[in-house]
Amino acid sequence: MPQTKLKVGNRYIGEGEPVYIIAEIGINHNGSIALAQKMIDGAVFAGCDAVKFQKRTPELCVPKDQWYTERDTPWGRMTYIEYRHRVEFDYDQYSEINEYCKQKGIDWFASPWDEEALDFIEQFNPSIYKIASASLTDTVLLKKMKATNKPIVLSTGMSTMEEVEEAVKILGTENLMIAQSTSTYPCVLNELNLKVIQTYKEKFPGVPIGYSGHETGLAPTLAAVALGATFVERHITLDRAMWGTDQAASVEIVGMSRLVKDIRDIEKALGDGIKRVYESELKNIQKLRRTSKQSIM
Repeated sequence: MPQTKLKVGNRYIGEGEPVYIIAEIGINHNGSIALAQKMIDGAVFAGCDAVKFQKRTPELCVPKDQWYTERDTPWGRMTYIEYRHRVEFDYDQYSEINEYCKQKGIDWFASPWDEEALDFIEQFNPSIYKIASASLTDTVLLKKMKATNKPIVLSTGMSTMEEVEEAVKILGTENLMIAQSTSTYPCVLNELNLKVIQTYKEKFPGVPIGYSGHETGLAPTLAAVALGATFVERHITLDRAMWGTDQAASVEIVGMSRLVKDIRDIEKALGDGIKRVYESELKNIQKLRRTSKQSIM
């Protein structure tokens, strides 16, 4: 039987383990370490297990015909390539994030969008990586990430089942986790397709399956847990009205705290699947259930 758990840092992710809850900071920090630290604080307060960032090399990830397209930003009007650089943290800033997360006792990792970004993040020796949905068909990046021999979360938004299967073939299943996702920000409810979680469980037995959500509200993420998601990821923000493309699909600190609490409640309520009579029911058996003799009378 294939493994159903995967060790990440000091704990396991998979069947029978507490749901691993990831607060995706992404680029919601808008290039500010102070904002990033406040979001880390919020994730710790909420009880999340990890925070995640995104790392890109702008010259490799932005199509050249878009480099000099101008756009309005919080720092004024600038070219798109300038903006992409403005929201990327450098080595010193990631060193600060690394130390801050250690102090706060929370895991951190990133989704590198290109090989150079992967080399950059590898300097900090994270315990896990994520392949963004946009990178699922990037064969070179997948092979390079597999070579790190670290657990990998494969996000599957904007992908066909055939593309997912091809990515899994490249990555192998030994260090793999797969997340159902729909890459719309925010995503409408009828496109979340949460039952794909069950489809993945059947198609990739032994691989921990999870959910990366971009909807507004918390209910679908809770439903994903009830359907068997062993890890979940939601974007976190200080204020959904902040500037940035991902903010509207993010969860504020109070909402993230409620989400974590509700997930832990669902874990308790799901139980182990073994039907039993609980001691708390015994008095009610005597009080409420008629015996066969009483039924005849």
